[in-house]
Amino acid sequence: MGLMEGQRAVVTGGASGIGRATCRAMAREGARVAVLDVNGDGAAATGAEVDGRAWTVDVTDADAVERTMLEAASWLGGLTALFNNAGASTMAPIHEWDVDEWDRIVRLNLSGVFHGLRVGAPLIVESGGGSIVNTSSISGTRPAAGEAPYAAAKAAVAALTATAALEYGPSVRVNAVAPGMIHTGLTDILLTGFDWTVPHMEDKTPLARIGTPEDIADVVVFLCSELARFITGQNLVVDGGMTLHGSGVDGLLERFGAFLTGE
Repeated sequence: MGLMEGQRAVVTGGASGIGRATCRAMAREGARVAVLDVNGDGAAATGAEVDGRAWTVDVTDADAVERTMLEAASWLGGLTALFNNAGASTMAPIHEWDVDEWDRIVRLNLSGVFHGLRVGAPLIVESGGGSIVNTSSISGTRPAAGEAPYAAAKAAVAALTATAALEYGPSVRVNAVAPGMIHTGLTDILLTGFDWTVPHMEDKTPLARIGTPEDIADVVVFLCSELARFITGQNLVVDGGMTLHGSGVDGLLERFGAFLTGE
């Protein structure tokens, strides 16, 4: 019997990377999975892969999230697990951030989690209880220059997670997972476009490698399973020990700035 046997799960940002790996891991462990993503084709591909169903939704749109999650929960026959994972960012000094782009990054990474919690937590209560996992980041615990809106939003996700754990316990456990440097489609240009980035990241990581989406997916499954039955309100860092030496992306803004200006 799998770790999530009989569970009914919704995953946002499930079209690629950590989200897709988590959909696979949940399905492998016995869960029925609904895949949500702004990339409809990618969501459909993941849904087909895990014998689930996909919905196209922008998590910054509160009404769309509510409508979609209600439909997904109805298809699932209730909701017992929710992974609020959708997110993304770029890098710039604070004074160079366009106000609209700042708002977009915060809405995507923080409001998107809030929208999922607002709808999903009551659905899990109605289904008899379960677990919610939110994606935070090591950028929220050890920020670096250039990450202002992303780091601020991810730090807020950790606080929102703790608040939700207080409000929805004991029937719903709410935790966050804080990935370190993980090789996904979003980080591929960083990790493959420059010859110094992988050695730099590996050198500062005690486990001496870049993380994989599966490294995070397995932790999410654990947090949704009965093995984590006495864990709630936590922000679990999964970074191979990278932040023992400081921020995960220390110095990258300066290096990219020099690259872009030719200095």
